[in-house]
Amino acid sequence: MEKTLLIIKPSAVLRNLVGEIIRRFEAKGIQICAMKMMQLDDKILDEHYVHLLERPYFKYIKKSMMKSPVIVCVLQGVEVVEIAHHMAGATNGREAAPGTIRGDLSMSIQENIVHTSDTIENAKAEIARFFKEDEIFEFNQIISSALYAENEC
Repeated sequence: MEKTLLIIKPSAVLRNLVGEIIRRFEAKGIQICAMKMMQLDDKILDEHYVHLLERPYFKYIKKSMMKSPVIVCVLQGVEVVEIAHHMAGATNGREAAPGTIRGDLSMSIQENIVHTSDTIENAKAEIARFFKEDEIFEFNQIISSALYAENEC
């Protein structure tokens, strides 16, 4: 099964939205196979956002991501990278569709509640950045036969 990274950002942690966000993924049938709280630092943020380092707004992203600890999770499921990214919604919460996490819970382009990997390749790299292999658990969900047809997984 495919895996992806979810970061529940300080804007969600500080607003007590962690449970609501986790609930949405679990209700969808997505399995959580790793989860931890951590305080992000300069080194990991520079690596995670290397593509934005030269942007004038990067300092605001970094400050935002260090306001409080974050919750990082590895999610697993069929086509989970695309599904989780779609569930997150458009980056700008004001433009995100109702029903998405950002569309329902965010009013900002920066304080936008969650990060999800956007490609399978990025998911692999991002998971490796935040988790050691022995922190990711493989187990069968009891409900998996109610989530997927035999030929889907």
